[in-house]
This record gives sequence, structure tokens and C-alpha cells, in this order.
Amino acid sequence: MKELRNPAALRSLLSDIEEQSRKIGRTPRLMEVCGTHTMALFKSGLTPLLAEAGVEMVSGPGCPVCITPNAIHEAAIAIVTGTEGVTLATFGDMTRVPTRKGSLQTAVPARDSRMRIVYSPEEALNEARRDPARKVVFYGAGFETTIPAIAYTVRQAAAEGLRNYSVLPALWLVPPALRAILEAGEAAVDGFIYPGHVSAVIGAEPYEFVAREFGVPGAIAGFEPGDILLAIRSVLEQAVEGKPRVALEYSRAIGREGNPVARALMDEVLEPFDASWRGLGVIPASGLRFRKEFAAYDAGPRFGLKESGDDRDLAGCRCGEVLRGVIRPEGCRLFGKKCLPDSPLGPCMVSYEGACLIHFKYGGERRARS
Repeated sequence: MKELRNPAALRSLLSDIEEQSRKIGRTPRLMEVCGTHTMALFKSGLTPLLAEAGVEMVSGPGCPVCITPNAIHEAAIAIVTGTEGVTLATFGDMTRVPTRKGSLQTAVPARDSRMRIVYSPEEALNEARRDPARKVVFYGAGFETTIPAIAYTVRQAAAEGLRNYSVLPALWLVPPALRAILEAGEAAVDGFIYPGHVSAVIGAEPYEFVAREFGVPGAIAGFEPGDILLAIRSVLEQAVEGKPRVALEYSRAIGREGNPVARALMDEVLEPFDASWRGLGVIPASGLRFRKEFAAYDAGPRFGLKESGDDRDLAGCRCGEVLRGVIRPEGCRLFGKKCLPDSPLGPCMVSYEGACLIHFKYGGERRARS
């Protein structure tokens, strides 16, 4: 870890990156898919240093809180406000996402209902075990990183016969979203920095179509400053050589095959479907829903919910364009003015992994220059 944070080593990597960037002959535009990478780049001060080295970094759709459409957030609100005697358990960021029906944080629960912030889906499962007479719903939003844990709770509930537990699923797959971005052609991406934690589950193979079909290089990165710079250098070297691939620059933690046990659990409980993403629209086979054997644990049908109505962002919010890499947060006229961390108008200003929040907290120097 010390080496990955060593200033001399980081300067050397930045020098290598600048050299490769010069060989390309223009400013390469790389997308860090994961919001945690965006946070790490800004927090460590690497974003302006990379710009000086001739590399433009742009955020992608790697924030599950951000890409979950308003219709699903509003369905969660409907559960806790429209049903008596229910506990809605969720991760903290999900409670602050603004919709036309307010947010979970401002929702007034029905009689004997409550909302509970948890750190894992198993906390919600344990609550259902403790009080079998109480309905417990876990608002499960996440990528491949957290999906196996959510699937595990449903399989356990089924095995134990816990009928009072269910999940409102907002489960997303990263590779189909990358295909959608490339096919749209809006973002002009020259390379991808792939998320380390998602890749720990799915491995490298699901990204290979990016290099094979689109000729775009990429590298899987960890979350230390040195990890990210190693991945960026690899992507630029691939571009210079004209040999795109999926490089693994996080081999100290994961293998190219990922976690077959976690993938098998996902496949046992869930199946893909064409899902709607904020800002990207409907993407084929990009979401996961419960298989027939576990459909009884889907909170949507159980509570008679329908994801319908107006699913647009609040007026003026351009979070969807930020998620596609079309604009930076500073390109939204609400950013830092009407849309602030204490009064967000979109989820990109809510989540710890949201690009708008990250740019607001750590991008002051960049905003001053612009």
C-alpha cells in the first residue's frame, strides 16, 4: 500500500502517462466507470495532475444510487407511506434521492411503519427473523458488487420459510451499460478504467467485447492512487500500440475469472431483463429480477406496486447527461447554485459516488479555473 501512495512512484507514473499521451498526439478521454474511482481521483488530487499530463478523465454510470430511475425510488416511498406495519430497510444514500413525490427521508410513514438505514441486506433479513409478524422490505440497489449478498438473503429467506421478508430490486449490470454508451457515440470515450470491486465478481471476460467490437482499450483498477495510474498508463499504452484489450492492474486482489461462487448464486436466484436506467433509457439485459422460483420475494408484486408515471429528473437537473459522460457536473446550470449537497435536485449530488457531489467537494480548483 505504501508503494501505491508513494509520491515519487506516483510522479514517475504521471511522467509515463504524459509520455504516452504525447505519442497519441491529442488529449485522450478516459472514462472511470466507477464512482469510487472518481472519488479517489479527486480526493487524492490526481484529476488536475492528469489534465496537466494531457489526459481528460470523465465520470461514467458507476453509481447505483444515481442510475436508479425515479419510478423505483417512488415505489419505495409508496411502500413505507402506503402500507401499515412495514419496515423499509435501505442504504443511507437511497433515502435522500429527490423525486416529484419527495424522498424517503421526507416521507411520512404509514401507521406503525418505519424506515431503517442498514449497512448490509443481512441486517434486514435478521430483522425479519426477529419479528415474523412484521413485514420487512429491503430496498436493494446495487451492481454486481452487492447483488450476490442480496440474492443470498432471498435464498435464505426461502430456505427458512420467512414469508415476511421481501426485496424491492434495483439491480444493475455494468457491461451492458458500457455497450449502450459506446453505441450511442455521445461521449467519445478513448478508454475505460473498469471497477475493481465489480470485476472481483464478474472477472475480465464480460468487458472483452469493448476491445473486440469497438476497439476501445481498458484496464481493471484498484482504488489506491497508484492502482488508478497503473491502469491509465496501461490504457494509453494499448492505444499507442493499437492493441486494445482488458488489462488486469488489480491482480493483487482479484483474478481474471472473478468469483464463480458469487456468479452462480446470482444466476440461481436472478435472471436478466431489459431495464431502464436514469439517463440511458432501456438497455437490453442490463437489469436483474427474481426467477420464478423466488418471485414471491419481489416486493413490487407483493405490495401491488407499478413503476409508472413521470420518470423524468426534476426540472433543470442534468444528472442523466453526467452519467453518460456527455457533460461534466459543472455543465449543469443548477450545479453549486440551486443544487447543493444539503438541498440536492438530483441523485448525482446525493451519493458518495455521485459525480456532482465529488466535483462539488473536491473540484473547487477546477471550478475556479473554468
